[in-house]
Amino acid sequence: MGRIRQTFIKRTGDELVERFAEKFTTDFDSNKKAVEEVALIETKTLRNRVAGYVTAKVKKMQAKA
Repeated sequence: MGRIRQTFIKRTGDELVERFAEKFTTDFDSNKKAVEEVALIETKTLRNRVAGYVTAKVKKMQAKA
């Protein structure tokens, strides 16, 4: 079984993808930098979790299209 992401991470990631979709790609490292630029997230762990969620979401959107 996988780990369940916290609601805060999902909500933040969804909002970032909705507002800044052009900044995000399927590359985790570039998404880390993009999240750091557009969001005020204080901890590195939280930034990485949001970036991971955004990366997975972008991959799903591209597979769907």
